[in-house]
Amino acid sequence: MFNRNRLLYNLCKYKVSNNRAIITQQILTANHKNNITGINHSPVSGYSHTVASKHQYKVVETIAPVNKFVNRTHTCGELTINNVGEKVHLCGWLEFQRMGKFLVLRDAYGSIQVIVSDDNSLVQNINHLPYETVISVTGTVVARPVGQENKKMKTGEIEIQLEALEVLNIATPQLPFSIREYNKAKEALRMQYRYLALRFPEMQRNLRLRSNVLMKMREYLINNCDFVDVETPTLFKSTPGGAREFVVPTRHPGQFYSLVQSPQQFKQLLMIGGIDRYFQIARCYRDEGSRHDRQPEFTQLDIEMSFINREGLIEMIEGLLLHSWPPELSSIKVPFDHITYNDAMELYGSEQPDLRIPYNIQNITELIKQSSTLMDKTDFEHNTFGSYAVVIPNSQDCLINSLKSQFNDMAKKQFPGAKLVQEKVTGDSWNSKLIKLFSEDVTKNIADKLNVKEGDTLFISFGEKADAQQIVGKLRVEYTNVLESKGRKIRSSDYLFLWVVDFPLFSPGETKDTLASTHHPFTQPHPDDMDLISRDPLKVRGLHYDLVLNGSEIGGGSIRIHNPALQTKIFDMLDIDKSQMYHLLEALASGAPPHGGIALGLDRLTCLLCNAQSIRDVIAFPKTMEGRDLMSGAPVPISSEEMEAYHIKTINV
Repeated sequence: MFNRNRLLYNLCKYKVSNNRAIITQQILTANHKNNITGINHSPVSGYSHTVASKHQYKVVETIAPVNKFVNRTHTCGELTINNVGEKVHLCGWLEFQRMGKFLVLRDAYGSIQVIVSDDNSLVQNINHLPYETVISVTGTVVARPVGQENKKMKTGEIEIQLEALEVLNIATPQLPFSIREYNKAKEALRMQYRYLALRFPEMQRNLRLRSNVLMKMREYLINNCDFVDVETPTLFKSTPGGAREFVVPTRHPGQFYSLVQSPQQFKQLLMIGGIDRYFQIARCYRDEGSRHDRQPEFTQLDIEMSFINREGLIEMIEGLLLHSWPPELSSIKVPFDHITYNDAMELYGSEQPDLRIPYNIQNITELIKQSSTLMDKTDFEHNTFGSYAVVIPNSQDCLINSLKSQFNDMAKKQFPGAKLVQEKVTGDSWNSKLIKLFSEDVTKNIADKLNVKEGDTLFISFGEKADAQQIVGKLRVEYTNVLESKGRKIRSSDYLFLWVVDFPLFSPGETKDTLASTHHPFTQPHPDDMDLISRDPLKVRGLHYDLVLNGSEIGGGSIRIHNPALQTKIFDMLDIDKSQMYHLLEALASGAPPHGGIALGLDRLTCLLCNAQSIRDVIAFPKTMEGRDLMSGAPVPISSEEMEAYHIKTINV
C-alpha cells in the first residue's frame, strides 16, 4: 500500500528553489498511480510542500501535524464537504456497522461513515467484524445524499466510498461494555477496563484539554516569566504535621522513606539556593480517604518565587490562568475578586464559596439572643454563640420528609455544636414551631429581617458560631444541588474565581490549649499581627491565600517564613520536634530570601473546566474511593522473599 507521508518525506529531501525541483519519474508515476496529484487539503495548521518537475507537474500537500509520521492522510474527524473528491487513507476502530454496507470508523479525533457498494467483495467480510476491531480504509470522499446528512456528527455531510480495507487487529467479540454506550456502564467497570473507557470521546476530550492547558502554563511560566522547571524527589523523610503520608520500606532495617505530600520544603530550599523562580508539574501523595475531588496520588502545578509579596504572586497567577484558559470556554476576567476568610464564613458559611448561587447566609445572632425562651433554658455561652439563616426562594416542593431527616442527620454528625431548624413557608401556620422555640416577637423579627415569602424554605442554625455558620453554608450548596437535580436552573454558567485571604494562622488543636496550623507551619504571620503571636495566637492572621473556582478550592499558598528564629518559635508553639526539621532551620540561617508560592490542583481545575462529575474523569488511570486500582488490582500482597528483604512482617487481624 502506497504511503503518502513517505512520498512527502522523499519530496522534502530534494532542494526546492523557486517552487521548482527535479524529482524522479518513479515518484511521478506513484503520484499518477495513487491519484494524489493536485490534492489541496483543507486549511489546517501544518506544513505545505509544492514541487514542480521539468514538465511543470505539480504536487501540492498540506499535512496536519497530527498526520505527520503516521500511515494515514487524515483523522476521522477532520474531513469536511470541502474534501469531496479526494482519495484518503484512514485508520481507527470499527465503532458500528450495519449489514456490512455502512461502517462508522472512529479514532481519537472523531467518527466518519464509510459506505460499501453492493458489488464490493468486502461486504461479507465486514459483516463479521466485531466492534472495536482496528482497521484501515482507503476510499474517496463523497457527499451524502440530500436529506441523509447527520447534523450530530462533525463529518455528517460526507462519507467515504470504500475501495480497500485492511484489518489490523480483530477485537474480542464480547467486550465488557460498548463504547457507544459508555455512560451506561458503572464506574467500577469502566475503571477495571480503563483502556476501553479511554476510547470514549468524552475521556479523549478531557485528557487533551488537560494537556493543552498544561502546555500553555509551561509556555507562560518559561517564556513569559523566566521560570525554571525543576524536578524534586518523590522519596523523602516523614515530616510532622499535615496529612498522613505513605511509608516506603527500605533494605535498611527500621528505616523508611515517605512519599512527599508536596514539594513544599524542596521549593523553599530552591529559593535559598538562588533558583528564584521555580515551577514543577508535581506528583503528590497523601494517605487520606478519597472523594470526588481527591485521591491518594494527585498532580499539582507547584510554584515558588523569591522577593515576592502576596499581591505580586496573585497577579502572576491571574496572568497564568488568563493565558492558559481554553478558548472554547466562556472567557474570564482579571483581576479576580478578593474576600477575607472572616467575610467568607459570614456570608457563605464556607472558606470556598460558590459565587454562582444567588443567595447568601445571614447573621441573626442578635435576634436570637433576644429570645429568653431559648437562651435561658440552654447552656449556650454568649461570647461564642452564633445563629445564622439561609432562605431558599420558591422551593417548598423539594423539602420532603426524607430530605429533612437527611439534613438533620448531617448536621448532628458534622456540626454537633449547633442545632438546625428547617421550615417550609406555607400558609399562616408555618412559623408555629419557631414561635415555640424563640417566642412570637423574635420569630416575627426573623421573618421581617429575612424577608421570607410563601413557597420559600428556611434554615436556621444556632449554637457554637463556627458550627452554626457551616451548617447553613453547607445546606446553601446541598439544597441548591437538590433543586438543580429536579431541573431548576439556579447557578449561573460563569467561571467565577475568588481569592480568599487573611486566614487565621493557627486553629485550635485536638486537645485543650494546643494549636494547629491552619495552612502549614511555614506560613508567614501577617505583619500587622506580629504582637499577637505570644499573647493571643488564635487572632493572628497568616499570609495564606486560597484560590476558589465555583465553590472548589483549586489552589493554595502563602508567603513563607524566611527568618530561622521566627520559624523556630512557630515550631515550638505547634509542638513540632525541631530535630526533624533541622535541615530547613539550618538552611534558613544560611541566608534565605523572602519567598512565597502556591500550588494549583490540576486534577480539580481540569475537572471544573471539563464540567466532569469527578476528578477520576480527567485522570488517565485513577484510583477508586478506597485508593485501589481496579484494572491491575493494586495494592496487592508481595512475596515472602520481598518481605524479608525489606524487613517486613504482617500481623493477622
